[in-house]
Amino acid sequence: MNFSGKYQLQSQENFETFMKAIGLPDNLIQERKDIKGVIEIVQNGKHFKMNIIAGSKVSQNEFTLGEECEMETLNGEKIKTVVNMEGGNKLVSTFKGIKSTTELNGDILTTTMTLGDIVLKRISKRI
Repeated sequence: MNFSGKYQLQSQENFETFMKAIGLPDNLIQERKDIKGVIEIVQNGKHFKMNIIAGSKVSQNEFTLGEECEMETLNGEKIKTVVNMEGGNKLVSTFKGIKSTTELNGDILTTTMTLGDIVLKRISKRI
């Protein structure tokens, strides 16, 4: 399955709780909670480029499946991780105690991030 496309955030659950847990300041949480960000994905085989546009903030992440890469997290921190594909439609990585899964079903991109018992779920639709 090819992930290439643009996806706009439609809904999210536990955003504020999750962001507090990863240390984002309250003022930034309030600023970002209602932004309907866009994710642009370009997939070329096992290589992915992702641009995450949330208001004036743009994050760019690039990775090749199964290889260590540096990525920017939701709080702007740079981390090293490995992204793997599961089941042909899930991108999975783990970093700093967080498990991140991005699943594509048709035109719906669902990202789930789990830290302990806190789960952030973000649903985006292809535009």
